[in-house]
Amino acid sequence: MKYISTRNSSKEFNFSEVFMKGLATDGGLFVPKTKPRLSNEELLRFSKLNYQDLAKEIIFLFCNETVNKKELSNIIDKSYSKFSEKSVVKINAIGKNEILELFHGPTLAFKDIAMQFIGHLFDHHLKNIEKKINVVVATSGDTGSAAIDAIRGKDKMNIFVLHPNNKVSSIQRKLMTTVKDKNVFNIAIEGNFDDCQNLVKNMFADHQFSSSINLSGVNSINWARIVAQTVYYFFSYFQTCQLNEKINFSVPTGNFGDVYAGYLSKKMGLPIGKLIVATNQNDILHRAISKGQYKAHSVLETLSPSMDIQVASNFERLIYDVNDCNANKTNKIMQGIKNEKEYLIEEKELRKIKEDFISESISEQELLSCIKKTYENHKMIIDPHTAVGLGALEKINLTDKSIVLSTAHPCKFPEAIKKAINIKSELPEKLNYILNEKENFDVINNDIAEVKKYMLNKLN
Repeated sequence: MKYISTRNSSKEFNFSEVFMKGLATDGGLFVPKTKPRLSNEELLRFSKLNYQDLAKEIIFLFCNETVNKKELSNIIDKSYSKFSEKSVVKINAIGKNEILELFHGPTLAFKDIAMQFIGHLFDHHLKNIEKKINVVVATSGDTGSAAIDAIRGKDKMNIFVLHPNNKVSSIQRKLMTTVKDKNVFNIAIEGNFDDCQNLVKNMFADHQFSSSINLSGVNSINWARIVAQTVYYFFSYFQTCQLNEKINFSVPTGNFGDVYAGYLSKKMGLPIGKLIVATNQNDILHRAISKGQYKAHSVLETLSPSMDIQVASNFERLIYDVNDCNANKTNKIMQGIKNEKEYLIEEKELRKIKEDFISESISEQELLSCIKKTYENHKMIIDPHTAVGLGALEKINLTDKSIVLSTAHPCKFPEAIKKAINIKSELPEKLNYILNEKENFDVINNDIAEVKKYMLNKLN
């Protein structure tokens, strides 16, 4: 398996290079030169596997040149040993559809599924290397705590997490800022998530800075995150469908990474009908897919803060695909988005997008109503992001069966749950300690020079 950048197809990379770099030096995202396609016989064989063994088969397709099967097997077994569900995920019926619970990892969010894998993969790659790696990550709420849990206490790694100050839930923040390990640094940026993401991209673009501190990234732009997330699409399909039966997935998404993993699964041969891109009022992806208008508006603060994003980084991978994998054209489009702040998708490309995707946007009132209705009708408490996914599915009203991705435990968003159903959603007992622990984070202006200076001071 060889990889190239979405903005330059002339240079090839192996999986290890792609994983350790995170972002290509030209600013593009890594993609495989060709996507593996599974036969019916392979799908049938995979359908009989448990989650961990399925992960070993699927992920190996993408890293077979640099990680052998035994090594990968050990990495995956360690990655999912801390999950409260033996099968990693849990599936619950909700009417004719299914809810796929992805929040049974150590920080109660779907990000744990890929991030635990990434933490142990770093261990594997760094064991024979003397130098330290410095991971930088932007978070809209859940990525940060998942990345910290995966990397905390590791000898050869430091992690710097940028979150938007006062724009994540108190529980999301405390899961990050109460960690005491000396290799963890939390930075609250005076701005929104897009500002945090932009600071991270600028650090990678500064080759002198990034190489001087051995910078690496674990945001959803890292291809290893995408690959790890495809596994639960396959697993949930095999648990709920007969082979060759089509099913839709409704995916609450802000950065387009989770739903792109579904798209990759479909391209690999999984019989997915439509991928529903479910957005909150920060609806750039809904406008792009429904009208062809990819244009950032001001970021609105909502009850589903992990989706309060207007620049969806992973959308570049789809732009590359629908433009016939033309790196030069993708580069021009991305430069246009950077300069003009918008991209009008041509009719031919928009038709290609609509073959796989359909989208919907959910208002704050619709979100609260969905939480309330789900509780009253099914005695199930769902978090606000899951409510976006379920609410979008109900608005679109597809006839085929669908699976809604439930991306976080409701206890992470107590204010939203209280507002919707007047119930206090309690933290699991093992996490109660964070409520009274001292928090440790530094507030910094949205200024790349200040952030770099802070990081260098911490490393010296």
